[in-house]
Amino acid sequence: MAPEIPKEQWAQVFEKTGGPIEYKKIPVQKPGPDEVLINIKYTGVCHTDLHALKGDWPLETKLPLVGGHEGAGVVVAKGDLVDSIEIGDHAGVKWLNGSCLACDFCMQADEPLCPNPLLSGYTVDGSFQQYCIAKAAHVAHIPKECPLDGVAPVLCAGITVYKGLKESGAKPGETVAIVGAGGGLGSLAQQYAKAMGLKVIAIDTGDDKKKMCEELGAHAYIDFAKSKDVVKDVQNATEGGLGPHAVLLVAVSEKPFQQAAEYVRPRGTVVAIGLPAGAFLKAPVFGTVVKMITIKGSYVGNRKDTKEAIEFYRRGLIKAPYKIAGLSELQSVFDKMEKGDITGRYVLDTSK
Repeated sequence: MAPEIPKEQWAQVFEKTGGPIEYKKIPVQKPGPDEVLINIKYTGVCHTDLHALKGDWPLETKLPLVGGHEGAGVVVAKGDLVDSIEIGDHAGVKWLNGSCLACDFCMQADEPLCPNPLLSGYTVDGSFQQYCIAKAAHVAHIPKECPLDGVAPVLCAGITVYKGLKESGAKPGETVAIVGAGGGLGSLAQQYAKAMGLKVIAIDTGDDKKKMCEELGAHAYIDFAKSKDVVKDVQNATEGGLGPHAVLLVAVSEKPFQQAAEYVRPRGTVVAIGLPAGAFLKAPVFGTVVKMITIKGSYVGNRKDTKEAIEFYRRGLIKAPYKIAGLSELQSVFDKMEKGDITGRYVLDTSK
């Protein structure tokens, strides 16, 4: 028996770039032929959502816009062409809401690089609402034994860092430095790295973040604000002082992106994941050449990456450190995010 779907719902909406955000009632949309309607129970808050609000990136947002792209909930309606998921199944709304499925990139499992993507909470309304539309082909299938609040951060942060670790090429027993290790992305990156057999050097600042990183099993913690020489400290934390085999950059400021090529070991790989507004990657040409360093970007994962990342969570290998707040409290979460006062991640309960 299909659940009763209300005509209106609570949502966080901004009408113009820069805000303000307005918590108000809006209509519940009906899914198209290839879409599903998901009753969002919990949704994570990602730094990308703040970038969308502020207009930090050279990509126009839909206006008015409902942000959010880490929504976990229950399928309550679906279009006539949908046979890959059923009403009552648990599903997640990811950053990639939909793609054409026909271009060269989509056909080779690089659908995040589709030239005409639908991006949740950016070019289409996202998960900061109680009912959200998504393309059935791209929703995350969530096993029912996974708690929806706990799995929500995996839908962007988890998938993104898991993809980045795969792109780094780091092998079990090798060392990866994670810059921004105490944040939402970094806390998950540490756990995926550990589950993949990697040693972690956590780089961040603050005693709370140090404590969390040590509890997550970091091999070493470098506080960049207290360190007199971050490059040397990172290298000294590795065997032979050669530096880590890979660096994952999930920081939200530019400076760490400039340092990474200096401390990564010869033939190491620097993977840029975070997207600081207006930032540039710079590296010394001489050192990059003679050390044969690889510098690359890593975007969000594809559908297979999504399935694998959620499976790590289902098996109990990943536990996203998070705090619960109400959907109505989104602005206060953004305020803390701007101040750098968040350890781990915030997950919003859409019923509050």
